[in-house]
Amino acid sequence: GLQEYVEAVSFQYFIKTRSLISVEEINKQLIFTAEDREETTNMTSNSHDKQPHTWSLKVTPVDYLLGVADLTGELMRLCISSVGNGDIDTPFELSQFLRQIYDGFTFIGNTGPYEVSKKLYTLKQSLAKVENACYTLKVRGSEIPKHMLADVFSTKTELIDQDEGLP
Repeated sequence: GLQEYVEAVSFQYFIKTRSLISVEEINKQLIFTAEDREETTNMTSNSHDKQPHTWSLKVTPVDYLLGVADLTGELMRLCISSVGNGDIDTPFELSQFLRQIYDGFTFIGNTGPYEVSKKLYTLKQSLAKVENACYTLKVRGSEIPKHMLADVFSTKTELIDQDEGLP
């Protein structure tokens, strides 16, 4: 659940800022304060009427990294939908951003839980799809009418998945 939360929050943050949210910023958002009213029989004592309670949830570095890895799939879908909407600048921006994330993950390597290597593989596929979209836009973009670009990318995405052995 925390990984899904990190994915959602980091996607929203990327949409707003075009950058990656830090684990510290996510953890700041997960501090909750509430006040409970203590009912006392003596109504004249208002000084101890409210007791503040604080709850917090911590996202671990592993959950953060795995959530960011999941984010890359959302960014890949954003890339393809951007092309379908006629936006040809976003795919190149996303390609650079995904490359930076991928480089960071390869720097870390396959250390940690098994999930890391599994998600690294999926991250690599998402990056390949975005880079393929950029390649197609750059090389063949002028040949393909804008209203047909999304169809070209969905076909190419299916071919990449078949080459990788995915359903």
